[in-house]
Amino acid sequence: MGLRSEHWYAGQDRNAYIHRAWMRRGVPDDAFSRPQIAIANSASDLTPCNAHLNEVAQSVSNGVYEAGGIPLNLPVVSLGETNVRPTAMLWRNMAAMATEEMLRANPVDGVVLLGGCDKTIPALLMAAASVDIPAVVVPGGPMLTGTFRGTPLGCGTDVWRLSEEVRAGTLSQEAFARSESAMIRSRGHCNTMGTASTMALVAEALGTTVPGVAGTPAPDSRLLEASHGTGRLIVELIEKDRRPSTFLTKANFHNAIVALAAIGGSTNAVVHLLAIAGRLGVDLTLDDFDRIGSGVPLLVDLQPAGRFLMEDFHRAGGLLAVLREVRDLLDPLALSVTGTPLVDHLDDAPIWEPEVIRSRQEPIIAEGGIAVLRGNLAPSGCLIKPAAASAHLLQHRGKAVVFDSIEDFHARIDDPDLDVDADSVLVLRGCGPRGYPGMPEVSNMPLPKKLLEQGVRDMVRICDGRMSGTAYGTVVLHVAPEAAAGGPLGLVRTGDVIVLDVENRRIDVEAPDFLSRTPNAATTSAFAAPKRGWERLYIDHVLGADTGADLDFLIGSSGSDVSRESH
Repeated sequence: MGLRSEHWYAGQDRNAYIHRAWMRRGVPDDAFSRPQIAIANSASDLTPCNAHLNEVAQSVSNGVYEAGGIPLNLPVVSLGETNVRPTAMLWRNMAAMATEEMLRANPVDGVVLLGGCDKTIPALLMAAASVDIPAVVVPGGPMLTGTFRGTPLGCGTDVWRLSEEVRAGTLSQEAFARSESAMIRSRGHCNTMGTASTMALVAEALGTTVPGVAGTPAPDSRLLEASHGTGRLIVELIEKDRRPSTFLTKANFHNAIVALAAIGGSTNAVVHLLAIAGRLGVDLTLDDFDRIGSGVPLLVDLQPAGRFLMEDFHRAGGLLAVLREVRDLLDPLALSVTGTPLVDHLDDAPIWEPEVIRSRQEPIIAEGGIAVLRGNLAPSGCLIKPAAASAHLLQHRGKAVVFDSIEDFHARIDDPDLDVDADSVLVLRGCGPRGYPGMPEVSNMPLPKKLLEQGVRDMVRICDGRMSGTAYGTVVLHVAPEAAAGGPLGLVRTGDVIVLDVENRRIDVEAPDFLSRTPNAATTSAFAAPKRGWERLYIDHVLGADTGADLDFLIGSSGSDVSRESH
């Protein structure tokens, strides 16, 4: 089988002349008969976690050229979790669509996907799955550990913790401000088991990354070595026609779910894996995450569910050491980009620091996976991460305190007259894919100041939005259908009794007339109503969190064929 790029470069007609002439610019004649490798590079100064990826791209480029390919830098839409408003998730599907279209439109035979910050790896994998050319991920890696007053800082997690201590009056505003310059010590993404770390590790468990690379700290020279090797590997993938559709099966997603549970990964991985599976035509459902993952032991003692950080995790043995401990739970037939089963890479993967990565015999939690709940409040399902929750709240009955929008929440949460106590259930709606829009990370609502001052540090919180993977607490999230799609969350009233029963996977409202109500005007008026642009397209076509929050017309693959010429 010939190269895909031959449809542009081969032959002596006018079109082939144009394609070669404009790309020649110093390359040798034989460059046009060699594999053309796009390096989908999400480096951007406005995505600080990915700012170093130009250096990574150079190492990939060196490996590609060494193996006989032609490396081509392809800047792609870059989404910085910390800066973009209203939420980076609003543009995950746009980034995936733009990358897919550029890969299909251009004369490339394969692609190396460079991502780090939360949405970049999911978007790139969605794109690669839909265009279905050989592809491999290089994760940008976590930052090194910063310290403040001699204490390690987990970026994200300690922002939430320290900011609550300021509101509680136990930390001064001045000390909080001083910690800011110590939080981010180096290049790289969050050093906790947030979404960025989770998606890098899950991408490896899925089989889309060279085994052993994910989790390598961004400043570590071994990341550049691995990037060079990945550049060589992509040429091999083209020679063997090893495309995503040829090896990514339900078995690969099974392994990704096992890994997600064992590392205590972010709930955001659920919505991303569902979306990637949708592009591949893999029948993955919300219930698979509970069925496969709920009984998996949590082995990694990492913030936000534990004590350590990603630099410690890498030093302790990394993902392969974790997977070796749960090898019997993995599907042995699932292949990786290397062409061999993922489990074949686990024989020499010891745990070097058993405090950071626990053995199967001494887990942190015996059953640490994400739980999927259903009930009259969430007929299509919702999630809770028991490892990051308070054990005494996993079975709870309390009265709802309802907020109709994020603005309503900010306006009232610290009102000293708010009728709320430690047993109350905080409910925030209008934060789903359609309602916000984009499903922001607001579900881990800050607690009422008056309760913080009383020593309360966790409450049951319920929302149709997401929360940062760096966050913690007893948070029920991704409630589906969302309020803006007519979900029952839009019908809850302050004072309704809500019953949370994680053991029995239930979330219910105890009110006889509950489902016969209509949403109030404060709720519906807060739903997003853009008149133009991407936001308009997004809310008209986005699907629910329970299926991955992709756009309805992007489900599946369009392949790599382009039949018409441009001249």
